[in-house]
Amino acid sequence: MPPLTRIVLVGPPGAGKGTQATRLAGKLSVPHISTGDLFRANISRQTALGKRAKVFMDAGHLVPDELTIEMAKDRMRQPDAENGFLLDGFPRNVWQAEALDELLKTEASKLDAVLDLEIPEGEIIKRIAGRRICRSRSAHVFHVSYSPPRKRGVCDVCGDQLYQRDDDSEETVRKRLEVYYTQTEPIIDYYKTQGLAVTISSLGSVDEVTRRALEALKREDDDE
Repeated sequence: MPPLTRIVLVGPPGAGKGTQATRLAGKLSVPHISTGDLFRANISRQTALGKRAKVFMDAGHLVPDELTIEMAKDRMRQPDAENGFLLDGFPRNVWQAEALDELLKTEASKLDAVLDLEIPEGEIIKRIAGRRICRSRSAHVFHVSYSPPRKRGVCDVCGDQLYQRDDDSEETVRKRLEVYYTQTEPIIDYYKTQGLAVTISSLGSVDEVTRRALEALKREDDDE
């Protein structure tokens, strides 16, 4: 059987989704397509879609589903995505998932798998709320538990002050998780009904999670 190459990656904040998306896309030789990169690329190139998205982003609003889908459709039609892609951050709700299904039908294509990165809520809060960032322009990153600085509150590299971003506070993390549980998590059940969703633990080292993901995708391929 051909390898699985049309994949959606799902996971809550702090699950390591961005890191795994980059690694998996490289190992599968497909482009990593993230909504954040899509927005930035279209805005940077001043495309018609980018100009429309910028209006919402400048106002502090989410980019509407219809616009996000148009950007994703445009990106998936690029030559480098002809043989597959790894979607990260899209779809973010069931409506987008349904729209993606319809889009792929028009392209005579379909998803191969949806990889769900599972992680306990307590570990998510520990991972994100423990991050500390250097105030210097280099913005070196430390963690109070996993990679603490030698001197508390001081960057090992440049000696500048370390601080916690507002986005990393426990209160903010819990709000982000509530959005995920309400809007994005339901797509896992949506894809389970199609036999596409496979769940793996994202606990452990980066290499361990990558290996786990590749093994899960291979099993899905073997089941075809």
